[in-house]
Amino acid sequence: MGEMTDKMKAAGNKAAGAVKDAAGKATGNERLQAEGKAQKAKGTVQDVAGSAKGALGDKI
Repeated sequence: MGEMTDKMKAAGNKAAGAVKDAAGKATGNERLQAEGKAQKAKGTVQDVAGSAKGALGDKI
């Protein structure tokens, strides 16, 4: 169950981050663009964590 939750959070953060990144780039807002890149990176970390939980099962 933890793996699915992490994967869903990861997908949400990656999508929201991509939107912020694109909006920041389109408007020249470097802060928004940086926030988007950071949020996408957070989603990537959550995705890896979810994969690790799935591989290790209940051991973590």
